[in-house]
Amino acid sequence: MKIVLISPKGPLYRYKGGVFKKSLRYQPLTLTTLAALIPDDLNAEIELIDESVAIVPDNLEADIIGMTVITGTAKRSYELAAQFRSRGQFVVLGGPHVTLMPQEAKSFADVIFTGYAEETWPKFLYDFIEGKHDEIYTQPIDFNLNNPVFPKRELLNKNHFLTHAVFEATRSCGHKCEFCVVPSAWGGKQYQKPIDFVIEEIRQVNEKRIIFVDLNLVSNIRYAKELFRALIPLNIQWFGLCTVLIANDDDMLELMARSGCKGLLLGLESISQDSLKDINKQFNASVDYRRLIEKLHRLKISIQGCFVFGLDHDTKDTFDETIDFVLDTGIDLPRFAVLTPFPGTPLYKRLDAEDRILTKNWELYDVQHVVFEPKNMTPLDLSLGHKRVWKEVYSYASIFKRLSKAKNFQPLAITSNLGYRFYGNHLDAFDTYSS
Repeated sequence: MKIVLISPKGPLYRYKGGVFKKSLRYQPLTLTTLAALIPDDLNAEIELIDESVAIVPDNLEADIIGMTVITGTAKRSYELAAQFRSRGQFVVLGGPHVTLMPQEAKSFADVIFTGYAEETWPKFLYDFIEGKHDEIYTQPIDFNLNNPVFPKRELLNKNHFLTHAVFEATRSCGHKCEFCVVPSAWGGKQYQKPIDFVIEEIRQVNEKRIIFVDLNLVSNIRYAKELFRALIPLNIQWFGLCTVLIANDDDMLELMARSGCKGLLLGLESISQDSLKDINKQFNASVDYRRLIEKLHRLKISIQGCFVFGLDHDTKDTFDETIDFVLDTGIDLPRFAVLTPFPGTPLYKRLDAEDRILTKNWELYDVQHVVFEPKNMTPLDLSLGHKRVWKEVYSYASIFKRLSKAKNFQPLAITSNLGYRFYGNHLDAFDTYSS
């Protein structure tokens, strides 16, 4: 039996025709984890295809073709599914979009998976062999991560990515931000892998720079501190994601630095307290961003600060205010997104009820397109302002100013800034508005 697992990509991120000729991102963990969950006794031939670095062959042959779907790749996933099924091939779909829109996804697949698939994916494969599979497989109520698997990273060419040293210790976040897919798709329950397992996996991969893809690595404070203590003897450098609430725990910050933390992605979202309240992220308003950034820089921790434009209190002045803040604080690697009402989220339901959704073309739901009517500006204003911020913050002069302010020069910081400069200067090619 041959199983092919695909990570489809929308136009902006696809290998052929997207911004980059090859991906500047890390190796996808979902595909390699799903591959590891395929029971050994099935003796399956496994092929993985990530459309950010490869092309899906026209003559692809497989007994089962599985795709993991986010909203921005739903259109592409459905197109591929239709092609495969027209040739009589068996297609299964899973992922966040399928979990949020099961009835829609069901019409494009032979089988769909909702929720996490650690238990349901192997069960389906045995059912398939016996010829008695269900049409929908749903995450069990008592799901946990107590018995994780080591992803089969070797099935993807590590040279096609910035790194293959990608790890996950926890899932979910614990917060309920209005725009976030996670609470709607998987609820508020948090999951942790055994720390001994995480440490052993890192040892096996044997890289000195690693990335944690957890949505909020410090969501469970006790677990996080235990993990960081266990990382210290490994003498590695790591990068991860967390909320700004780390600002309230100096012991945590010191421990993160000692454990090898060299960079954090922080969901700053907005410098306006009113805007933070709009999206149910008022806990961010309790933190002095400038002071937190200064603390992290003193600890030699770089910051990837993420901002969202289009919130209900945002105006055209918000773009310049954000530019000034980013340059003044020396954020090492700023990133900007357009507020996106993913289906199933409270934000989507609110904007839909207010008749502010402009399109349900999921391909545009990639956080770089305007798909709704903002309150205090036009969709064109939002689109142009968003792209202008990318270009101004990633001008050569701005890169130098930010990195000089941060005083944390690293070759990786310079490379990443130049990569984002290229990205920001090519967004116009994928614009849906014209002046």
